[in-house]
Amino acid sequence: MISHPKIPPHYKSEPPYKTHSIDIQKDTQKEPWFLAINPNGRIPALTDTFSDGKTIRLFESGSIMQYLVEQYDTEHLISYPQGSRESYEVNNWLFFLNAGVGPMQGQANHFTRYAPQKIDYGISRYRNETRRLYAVLNSHLQSASTPYLVGGKCTIADIAHWGWITAAGWAGVDIDEFPALKEWEERMLARPGVEKGRHVPSPHRMKELLADKEAMERKAGEAREWIQKGMAEDAKK
Repeated sequence: MISHPKIPPHYKSEPPYKTHSIDIQKDTQKEPWFLAINPNGRIPALTDTFSDGKTIRLFESGSIMQYLVEQYDTEHLISYPQGSRESYEVNNWLFFLNAGVGPMQGQANHFTRYAPQKIDYGISRYRNETRRLYAVLNSHLQSASTPYLVGGKCTIADIAHWGWITAAGWAGVDIDEFPALKEWEERMLARPGVEKGRHVPSPHRMKELLADKEAMERKAGEAREWIQKGMAEDAKK
């Protein structure tokens, strides 16, 4: 969870903010104080001081990103002017992630790493759908001949996708099948802002994890235990 005070809109540097790391293994996201921010009990979530001086809550990653660029990216460093052709194209890809890549890869993660037993249909269904969506991204990057999803600028559409694409191997997807997308992922990682942001609020170790099969199995096993416990508790409600 991230929160920060309202600052003048035409800032010249990073706005001040503070993070609150949520321990989902302890169900912190289901505590009353958090549910007041996100009634769905999921991360990420954000609070801010709105223009009326009152606190505003934001949840769902796409909503949070749109809010942040509308309120703070007045120089359009990672966005395009509202109403422009490019801004609508950014929305296309942002919702493509929120409605497609995220849900499908999330399910591929579940059946590949967290299901209590191997279910070939579930693994195949969601892994192949993730691959299909990756192919759409790969084809777009190839045909558009641009370094990022929308023009020559890194936008929230790219930022939203990166965390999922860099974790392709966790879902059992081979990123090498998609050369343009792989180049894009590496290009994103080379950006100082991405390198800094991926370690907030805690160190991002996905690439190191994917390179160590034993560590992957250990991590998946640990997560499987509390995920199954949480699912059982939710089923009783």
